[in-house]
Amino acid sequence: MMDLKKIEEGFRLILEGMGEDVNREGLLKTPHRVAKMYAELCSGLAETEPAESLLKTKFTEDYDEMILVKDIPFVSMCEHHFLPFIGKAHVAYIPRDKVVGLSKLARVVEYYAKRPQLQERMTRQIAELIQKELNPMGVAVVLEATHSCMTIRGIQKQGAVTYTNKLLGCFEKSGVTRAEFMSLIHP
Repeated sequence: MMDLKKIEEGFRLILEGMGEDVNREGLLKTPHRVAKMYAELCSGLAETEPAESLLKTKFTEDYDEMILVKDIPFVSMCEHHFLPFIGKAHVAYIPRDKVVGLSKLARVVEYYAKRPQLQERMTRQIAELIQKELNPMGVAVVLEATHSCMTIRGIQKQGAVTYTNKLLGCFEKSGVTRAEFMSLIHP
């Protein structure tokens, strides 16, 4: 469980380290607000259910074509700079005999986004969970995100978008299947 008091104390120290007066009217409640913000953005750390539980309800269905949910918005925290990266996920799979509710794919994205994260790891985690739990013919995941650590600090390249992908099964092996997926997410 998150210790909001410790986060507050830590942020108060950061303000002091910056030379700020932590007793200044405008900053009096800032450590508390920052602690609540981090608790919200990293709420996945408090998750008690395992990721597998998100996909436990499956339905038998005679369907063997691509199922794609695209443009799933997410916000995550870069674990290197603790700044947000904001983007959208495109998640597809080709079932063998089991499907899940479409919202479950968005829940998987959210599950992995709500914690300190790397975009590359998050992409892999989403794809591997779907592969493990549904055993489909293939899984494709593409994340596209703008990283605050690149846009507001350091190199400061506003508009730069990072793409990561993880292709498993037929999406990895079949150029035709991969091309169909890519044409659907970026027509």
